Amino acid sequence: MFTSQTVVSVRHWTPDLFSFTLTRPDGFKFQSGQFVMLNLPATEGRSPKPRAYSITSPNYAEHLEFLSIVAPDGQLTSHLKDIVPGDQVLVGSKPTGTLVASALTPGRNLFLLGTGTGVAPWMSIARDIYTYGDEDLGIERKFDNVYLCHGVRHAVELCYRDYLEREIFAEELLGDIVQGKLHYYPSVTREPFVRTGRLTDLIVSGQLFRELGLDRTRFDPETDRVMICGSIPVNQALKEICLAHGLHEGSTHRPGTFVVERAFVDHTPAPAAG
Repeated sequence: MFTSQTVVSVRHWTPDLFSFTLTRPDGFKFQSGQFVMLNLPATEGRSPKPRAYSITSPNYAEHLEFLSIVAPDGQLTSHLKDIVPGDQVLVGSKPTGTLVASALTPGRNLFLLGTGTGVAPWMSIARDIYTYGDEDLGIERKFDNVYLCHGVRHAVELCYRDYLEREIFAEELLGDIVQGKLHYYPSVTREPFVRTGRLTDLIVSGQLFRELGLDRTRFDPETDRVMICGSIPVNQALKEICLAHGLHEGSTHRPGTFVVERAFVDHTPAPAAG
């Protein structure tokens, strides 16, 4: 079941990467990190198929935000890229997904590993007060540290870089909560940047841990929890690393020490960063 929602804003980060916000359906509830099906109203000569999109906005936000690439010959994105404020987008009524805190056993450190548009669910989780907890607000502590690791081909694709490096810390209430807890770790593979290399290589070499100020070179099953969202090859490679480090895969039915989003196995909005 879908409801028709109005486009509030659109931002084109690159010719092939854009984000947009929609009005939120009445009574629409979701957990930060989940995805929902989107579609466009059918018109003469246009009958796209619905696709899954991770919700980028936190679960308390007034509007729903999404991030998308323009997939070559994509039945939906080839039209979705042209939306403007005031247009209508169809939003599914049943958000779901495995990238939720309840799919993980308790831990101290949360590593969010994403490539391309795989950063989308991390933006929801990173802005969720419940990810961190707050004694003053009576919210139980979940993670002491959240490491948001985003790998892309080109620096321009680090679409939320300014927000994650500066703007989030200036937000009222949220800024104080994430201060000293949220750590942003971007990497680029195809041009000079402050950091270059695939996330997989940075983890295996231990560079990621060293640059994050951690006195170790691998994940610690006792304290670390990992979420993964990217292309099929990246997801598989990161999963193998987690298993080699002694982590075990979880799900919404059986929590573990790492989780992988499986909804996008045939979906293009989370391209590899290689």
